[in-house]
Amino acid sequence: MRQALGQGHMAVHYQPQVDMATGRIVGAEALARWTDPEFGVVSPGSFIPLAEESGFIVTLGAWVMEQAIKEAAHWMACGSPLVVSVNVSALEFQQVGFVERISSLLAKYGLPAQQLELELTESVLLHDAHEMEQVLATLTGMGLRLAIDDFGTGYSSLAYLKKLDIDRLKIDRTFVMGLPSD
Repeated sequence: MRQALGQGHMAVHYQPQVDMATGRIVGAEALARWTDPEFGVVSPGSFIPLAEESGFIVTLGAWVMEQAIKEAAHWMACGSPLVVSVNVSALEFQQVGFVERISSLLAKYGLPAQQLELELTESVLLHDAHEMEQVLATLTGMGLRLAIDDFGTGYSSLAYLKKLDIDRLKIDRTFVMGLPSD
């Protein structure tokens, strides 16, 4: 993975987010993709867990964040502003200077904070609650949007979520797969 990133075999792809009422694209989710010259496309289901386990997710996440902010700033400059969503792992979120790094990237590329949404996994909520709430408050105070991704896979309570300044809740597909029959 480290070599793949350094050799340009990693890329950021953007999954459009569509307003179902209008059919208009209103945002895009940044997704890391790896194409190996020898083995072809490497599934994110294979390399993301490995990146998390090895700690490389911090480096990979920082790279994806910068690429996404840079691209969103470009879209805005071209007259097509879209909110870009970036997944943030629990390990990445806990890094010293995380908020400052985001702020610095927004300033570097001239992207308004409102054009960036951070997708945090439910596991982020399970760490030091007081410290996490402070970081989330700082981020929303800057104008960033926040989403909880894969909700329903852990033990978070909806009552707890009421205390957080979250803009969007993405419920894990395994939680709703049987709807409406189950």
